Amino acid sequence: MLSGYRLMWVVVMFDLPVVEKAERKAATEFRNGLLDMGFEMSQFSVYMRFCTSQAQVDTYNKRVELALPEGGKVNVLQFTDKQYERIISFHGKAKQAPNKTPDQFDLF
Repeated sequence: MLSGYRLMWVVVMFDLPVVEKAERKAATEFRNGLLDMGFEMSQFSVYMRFCTSQAQVDTYNKRVELALPEGGKVNVLQFTDKQYERIISFHGKAKQAPNKTPDQFDLF
């Protein structure tokens, strides 16, 4: 059985320079690379991915590191699915429904 304490989330947050054309291109390539790796955009510079094991988290951490552009700042957070369930989200002043773990069917 999959445990909410073993299931993990990886969050990539970043601020990348976009003044020069080459910087914009690098930022776009980084965002597209995250999407290609299965991350979903949570906010414009915040992407999340669900993982089923620490080994999978480690694999994606390495892939993100290999895809880093030259400039800017990138943070990679890791936390359990149980911690993810405790996120409080708002859209404007309206509180959103609690986050739900993807269905097991969606994982495989």
